Amino acid sequence: MLIACWSPKGGTGTTVVSCGLALVLARSESASSRGGRRGVLIADLSGDVPAVLGLPTPASPGLVDWLAAGADVSGQALTHLEVEAGPGLRLLAWGGELGGGRPATAAGGSGERGEVLAEALAEGGRVVVADCGSAASGAALAVAAAAEVSLLVLRPCYLALRRALAAPIRPSAVVLINEPGRALTRRDIEEVLGVPVRAEIDFDPAIARAVDAGLLAGRVPKALERALREAA
Repeated sequence: MLIACWSPKGGTGTTVVSCGLALVLARSESASSRGGRRGVLIADLSGDVPAVLGLPTPASPGLVDWLAAGADVSGQALTHLEVEAGPGLRLLAWGGELGGGRPATAAGGSGERGEVLAEALAEGGRVVVADCGSAASGAALAVAAAAEVSLLVLRPCYLALRRALAAPIRPSAVVLINEPGRALTRRDIEEVLGVPVRAEIDFDPAIARAVDAGLLAGRVPKALERALREAA
């Protein structure tokens, strides 16, 4: 199963949600007698997953290099780019040491290659969580559009909701990042977008502290874990 997490604008918390979901699923898979051997893969199309997981940025080639290589490199080659990210969890990092460019620049013209990437990720026989960031264009947009489950990470902000409504893809469900003092409610989001809110994550300084300290992978904050178990 390919699960894509994306948002209509930056700074929403998509990478934290993607990493948290991958960690929760990895632990669930490890505890399952049927799925424990396959594990979970997180594909980084935003460039920030290693930092959020508290890992050093891999020096080896990554997704940006695979995308830049074009049709000369098959989807099967992606498995050689994976690195360990924790118990039951592997990482396809963004990379860029060989391909160059920042994520938004390098992925912008890679829509067709992104479709090939989505197919390759979906055919791996395991759960894959793709952090598609703002999914504005290119490979990130293609993966978010092709995913079996497309989770829109959204704050209850009028501008974010407006952008989500205008996005070229429709999500399967919403992960709502609640902020104090906002006027929009869960019901408002569901009525405007026409999709369910699958999980609500209340603002919690403990989540930010875990990310800042590089401890998210070691111990997912309870509030984040509870909400993402519902989404999972």
